[in-house]
Amino acid sequence: MGLDQYAYKVKKGHISKPVDFTFSVFDENSGEWNRVIPEEDCSEIAYWRKHHDLQGWMQNLYIEKGGTSSYFNCDKLLLTSEDLDRLEHDVENELLPSASGLFGSDNTDYHKKSTLIFITDARRIIEEGYDIVYDSWW
Repeated sequence: MGLDQYAYKVKKGHISKPVDFTFSVFDENSGEWNRVIPEEDCSEIAYWRKHHDLQGWMQNLYIEKGGTSSYFNCDKLLLTSEDLDRLEHDVENELLPSASGLFGSDNTDYHKKSTLIFITDARRIIEEGYDIVYDSWW
């Protein structure tokens, strides 16, 4: 079992709440997924594999923002500039919560540089008129 984590940029105006929104919905009649957010308005900007401590940090933020999923799996989370500031502080000061379990254990040092690059890129993307979304799948 693995942990895949993604960050997306989404054109402003599509997301109306900080948690528990979707990019697509399943149509039981047709058996197909229909996009709620057009593909051209959403693209991946970062990917992590098994960055458990980041997952734990994001899950805490998800709950803080009112998220209700007990598993935090395939649950989307809107990240603000303030969230990115907090994340940067916690990454730089090695304050991410130690998260392990289903996914094994983390090597935060391995992921530190890519996470800080993501934060820098995400800030720029927000200034360009996009929202930043975190998502994971395990």
